[in-house]
Amino acid sequence: MNYMSRAISLSKRALGSVSPNPAVGALVVKNDKIVGEGWTQPPGQNHAEIMAIEQAGELSKGASLYTTLEPCNYHGRTPPCVTKIIESQIKKVHISILDPNKNVYGQGLKKLQEEGVETELGELSQKATTNLEGYLKFVTKKSPFITAKFAMSLDGKIATKTGDSKWISGEKSRRFVHQLRADSDAIMVGVNTVIKDDPKLTARNKSGKPNSHQPLRIVLDTNLRTPLNSMILKQPGTTIIATSNNNNSHFSNIPNVEIWEIPKHNSRISIPDLFSNIYNRGISGVLVESGGTLLGTMFDQKSIDKVIAFISPKIIGGENSTSPVIGIGIDSVNNSIQINNQKWRKFGDDMAMIGYCNNS
Repeated sequence: MNYMSRAISLSKRALGSVSPNPAVGALVVKNDKIVGEGWTQPPGQNHAEIMAIEQAGELSKGASLYTTLEPCNYHGRTPPCVTKIIESQIKKVHISILDPNKNVYGQGLKKLQEEGVETELGELSQKATTNLEGYLKFVTKKSPFITAKFAMSLDGKIATKTGDSKWISGEKSRRFVHQLRADSDAIMVGVNTVIKDDPKLTARNKSGKPNSHQPLRIVLDTNLRTPLNSMILKQPGTTIIATSNNNNSHFSNIPNVEIWEIPKHNSRISIPDLFSNIYNRGISGVLVESGGTLLGTMFDQKSIDKVIAFISPKIIGGENSTSPVIGIGIDSVNNSIQINNQKWRKFGDDMAMIGYCNNS
């Protein structure tokens, strides 16, 4: 078994529930046997390394620790992980990537080395980054990591000329989307999606029931047009309505609804101001499931970091059928946003392209 690969798998269990902390996986190995495993717990609770060491108990002495991110060396909501590692007499620590947080960067590694703990850095670093990409942007750019998700036909349509869109993608693709939601801190849509589709935007299990933990739902609604009977307002978890309309008292009696007043830019919600609010709320990863208008605006402003596009083997046609990205667009193909590091996955009859935007 590759122990760092196992630690990366463990880190995925923390996605969607630990922000603004990183989703880290860790395990303790002694005599070629895993004796302790851990992953980041919700804020204020144990970090992955502490969970793994506590599970290992006395077997930590002389053992090796594998962790996807450099252990912290400062006291935040919890004590430093480095202190626990040293006290437990861990012999060697394998670290996939350094923590770019200015309170940590290199200091955890340095402290371990000063205390005589062997260290190894860089194992499976590219693979480990995937589950940490939201956190890494959050601490380096002070902005959330934005993933655009859409499903389209082979000819690039997300709905017919009548607006029908259920379902373009297949069941296996839609099941994967629920996993994407569960792994996200928040789901974002525009008010037009709420009005046209009346979605629930919940993360649901295989039986169709909502998960116990739900991502935040963010609706961009400049003029406060969200219907009070919308399904999104009746679901477990919190819905945030971002609006430029200060006449929002009629939402005050709806439980689990927050109103964010955001300035306008060109008659729409200001995306930079919205992102500032999202960052200040401690949200590091956002999944955007909107229609072409909002996605177009965000692509125009180069606000999208990652794209997950499901392509269904259907032809819809129609001059007035809807496209996944509208916006202003570009004049020259040379100026298009290139999607790098693409990976392709098959879900039933659908194909999904997963890649990262080159916004330079």
